[in-house]
Amino acid sequence: MADKQNMSNKIKKAIISLSDKSDIKLILNTLKKYKVHLISSGGTSKEIRKLGFKCTEVSEYTNTDEILDGRVKTLHPKLYAGILNKRQNKSHKKELKKNNYDEIDLVIVNFYPFEAKLKSTKNHNKLIENIDIGGPTLVRAAAKNYNHTTVLTSPHQYKEFILDLDKNKGSTSLAFRKKLSQEAFNLTAYYDSVISEYLNTENKNNFPRKKTVHGNLVEVLRYGENPHQQSAIYSKNNSLNIFQLSGKKLSYNNYNDIYAALNISQTLPKNTGTVIVKHANPCGVSVNKNKIQSYKEALACDPISAFGGIVSCNFKVNKKIASELSKIFLEVIIGLGFEENSLKILKKRKNLRLIDASKLKRNNLSNITSNFDSLLVQNSDNKIFSKDNFKVVSKIKPSKKIFDDLIFAFNVCRNVKSNAIVLSKKSSTIGIGSGQPSRLDSCKIAINKMKKFHKINDEDTIIGASDAFFPFVDGIETLVQNGVSAIIQPSGSIRDKEIIKFANKLGVILVFSKTRHFKH
Repeated sequence: MADKQNMSNKIKKAIISLSDKSDIKLILNTLKKYKVHLISSGGTSKEIRKLGFKCTEVSEYTNTDEILDGRVKTLHPKLYAGILNKRQNKSHKKELKKNNYDEIDLVIVNFYPFEAKLKSTKNHNKLIENIDIGGPTLVRAAAKNYNHTTVLTSPHQYKEFILDLDKNKGSTSLAFRKKLSQEAFNLTAYYDSVISEYLNTENKNNFPRKKTVHGNLVEVLRYGENPHQQSAIYSKNNSLNIFQLSGKKLSYNNYNDIYAALNISQTLPKNTGTVIVKHANPCGVSVNKNKIQSYKEALACDPISAFGGIVSCNFKVNKKIASELSKIFLEVIIGLGFEENSLKILKKRKNLRLIDASKLKRNNLSNITSNFDSLLVQNSDNKIFSKDNFKVVSKIKPSKKIFDDLIFAFNVCRNVKSNAIVLSKKSSTIGIGSGQPSRLDSCKIAINKMKKFHKINDEDTIIGASDAFFPFVDGIETLVQNGVSAIIQPSGSIRDKEIIKFANKLGVILVFSKTRHFKH
């Protein structure tokens, strides 16, 4: 337990070194009010003087010039002894007096903008020069000694600092200093993790021996998958790059479904296609170039499951689409932007969440799953398929149109929870079986959905896609018996030759993917 002398700490001397100088005048006015002696360096000292306040240059205070083009300017024992000394420790006080060092009670520092530079340049040397050394070292020292030293690392903290300072008549409370210490170490850990991730990427080291995951808090959610679970969403950037335009606050499950829908949408042809998702599984997908028809075909795949689902339009939502979308109950609508007249229609439903995903970019992302204090890390399965990824193994060869339809079905299939079966016709899904321990059961579910909602003609080419190989002929046989005439699946079974022979016997098209695409 802290002693009474540590409960508050009078601020007499401060060191200030800022990259982000916003609101600096606010803090300077307060420090002047309490007659705090300021130490600063470089651009910060110039800004302080420009605003009409006094400060002592670091080099003057330490009696040591900046060297190495400014790489070394605050790394000096006079500063760190002033920050790190224990105020009631007799030997510390004696050493300070012997070396003619003063106590430093306040550190106000933010870092070189390494993360911002990452977005504006690929020049490695420039990025290296934007790795801050002195700033994080000052912050870590002050944060370690929070019993005596106050550390501010962001303009967002200034108002709370001023309130605490006024409340304690020029001192800060221990509870406030402890909170600032926690925020400071969060920042230094975050800053270092951004740098380490950049260097890992540069060195193509996807799985380093030590892995640090960084993120900015976007929002604390009402709860997680269930009301008794706490939840929040973080972003590696300062934004999710999706923007809510209207509707209720997004939930954990909403975000999960939104990303499931976008994972498919972003693999569809540019400005084309509609995806409907329910419980993180697609229940309808179509890439018809006619936007209205695309939505209607996606909805027709399974209109019952679509009720209360999420629709992702891989195009800008206009008035006509908005009118169609407003006819059923939906939780979320995603578009690559919304025309004004479409917003007027959709915003009539106050709880309907409208999401603009026009700024979202496809990247080489990592997927992270956490359980039992472990992290499972993998890169995303979001490669755009081409015909080179597949091999026709049947005697009957697909036409270009059928091959395109096969790739469409397989692309949807890799986004369905395993075991997954997708049935499609003319690049629109007509039956989806998901998440079954038995692949044969997934076949039966997909077939039942197709028969329930669709009228199949003899001349229709029905596509069947499987996210992994059929280990036995019974799966293919079941599909063919129910109208499927072209099948796409990964290779890799010890019975691949038997499967090919059986497909040829039945007279169906069979295409093998060179890679498997499970989604667990």
